[in-house]
Amino acid sequence: MTCQTYNLFVLSVVMICFGRFGNSLILAHLENDIDQLKSDFNSSNSDVADGGPIFTGKLTDWTERNEKRIILSQIVSMYLEMLEKSDKSKAHVRHISEELYTLKNSLPDGLKKLQDLKDLAKLQMNDLKTQRKAVHELFSVLQKLVDTPASLKRKRSQSQRRCNC
Repeated sequence: MTCQTYNLFVLSVVMICFGRFGNSLILAHLENDIDQLKSDFNSSNSDVADGGPIFTGKLTDWTERNEKRIILSQIVSMYLEMLEKSDKSKAHVRHISEELYTLKNSLPDGLKKLQDLKDLAKLQMNDLKTQRKAVHELFSVLQKLVDTPASLKRKRSQSQRRCNC
């Protein structure tokens, strides 16, 4: 895949992942709009390949559907932010924006989860009050971690192996 097709690829993954495009004709029309957008941004310039992809490389570590919804919701927001500063008098810019807004509105849980992660990153863990609260919640956090579905599945399979019925 060339660097020129990364934006189309990411946008296609975003749209397909959220079930927005069951009809390939809509995606084909959007591909034409994206080609026009590429021309607007001169994305065939050789410097586009410098440093590798900015979005598609991030998607490889997010494997589960719910995880992908979190990262893709942020990617959609970033595309919308970029298009807000573009020439909205162009039909292809408006069409891509409309599709992205539709997607964004279907992702409220992903956006909230992303905001939760951002809020956690902002916590001042050297603050004494924050530390006290964290210690107060430690057992509950560990309990939730131990009771995750993956650990329950592992416990079940371990108990089945031990049983010599």
